[in-house]
Amino acid sequence: MTATDTHRAIDAVWRIESARIIAGLARLVHDVGLAEEFAHDAFVAALEQWPASGIPHNPGAWLMAAAKRRAIDVLRRRPMLERTHAAIGYELETKQEAAVAEIEAALDDDVGDDLLRLVFTACHPVLSTEARVALTLRLLCGLTTDEIARAFLVSEATVAQRIVRAKRTLAKERVPFEVPRGPARAARLSSVLEVIYLVFNEGYTATGGDAWVRPALCEEALRLGRIVAELAPEEAEAHGLIALMEIQSSRLKARVDASGKPILLNVQNRALWDQLLIRRGLAALDRAATLGGTVGPYVVEGMIAACHARALTPADTDWTRIAALYAQLAAVRPSPVVELNRAVAVSMAFGPQAGLAILAPLITEPSLQRYHLLPAVHGDFLERLSRFDEARLEFERAVTLTRNARERELLLERVRICASRSIQRQPD
Repeated sequence: MTATDTHRAIDAVWRIESARIIAGLARLVHDVGLAEEFAHDAFVAALEQWPASGIPHNPGAWLMAAAKRRAIDVLRRRPMLERTHAAIGYELETKQEAAVAEIEAALDDDVGDDLLRLVFTACHPVLSTEARVALTLRLLCGLTTDEIARAFLVSEATVAQRIVRAKRTLAKERVPFEVPRGPARAARLSSVLEVIYLVFNEGYTATGGDAWVRPALCEEALRLGRIVAELAPEEAEAHGLIALMEIQSSRLKARVDASGKPILLNVQNRALWDQLLIRRGLAALDRAATLGGTVGPYVVEGMIAACHARALTPADTDWTRIAALYAQLAAVRPSPVVELNRAVAVSMAFGPQAGLAILAPLITEPSLQRYHLLPAVHGDFLERLSRFDEARLEFERAVTLTRNARERELLLERVRICASRSIQRQPD
């Protein structure tokens, strides 16, 4: 194996193992930043040693052992920080060896709960949504600062600042490294699921750049969501989000052609939909249903996705059911965007005029004035009503608002189609 191959293998191992290693360390030192520092030291050691010695049989265990040695070495060589004293429960000066032994034993324990603690810590509401997303992708998905910056089309410096500030905020606010209980847990779980949802959506339909989809982000969100669902098995919303992401991910290969051009849902080759992912999504939805309780927004969105997944052809789609589900979603999570989606579903079920009736109050909604899908949807309704000149103006406005190059091309094509049909309708 060449050095390049070894480095690629190390990167892959880091993506898989880093969250587990950081979580195990953070439980002991109660400092996410310090835990990540120890884990990165192990990663650097692997980069230095593995090209010569070869990849060990159990690379994850090797990295954990190296991180553990590094943590113990630091604890032995320098005075402990006050928060580390509290975490370990002993004064290092008098009980150093006992503290080291406790670290060694604890790091060998099962760290399933530690991963859940790390998820809840990285997604703490004390952080801004942007900071939660960045820290989650860094700590739990193993993405580099540059990768996160490219995914969300911001500078690497901006992402780095968000991550540094997030760590400082967690330390300053003394956020406990724990899974909260009772109402606090429900509130924090909502934050966790929101971050995963945002990451997935950015991958499924990129807000900017040259690619319409970013499958790697979808994969990372789905991987993280599966962890949360496994570690919080009684949370219906976690399974609802998994159902949504599994089913949506099943369409990724059909959403673009070989050149990356977007393919809309009603003209996709459904033979390309991944049936394994669909079955997994439907199973997650069934699991959420068995848990009972109030049906939350992710379960409802999973049910909407399931309606599409069960339709063998576009004509088989139960749009009446989807419109009803969007009304249910609007009741549990009211927002202008949900209402816009409901307008689309209603237009498909009962015609574009019915969709326009729902869309009318949204035209002046302040939060949607820079949202390109508002004029895009409006243009679609008008085009279906053969009001081509009005539709063209709406699509042109959508073109000016979108930041995604592929979506801009799609909208420009709609502009050309409307212009052509308008000319055809003019009398000789």
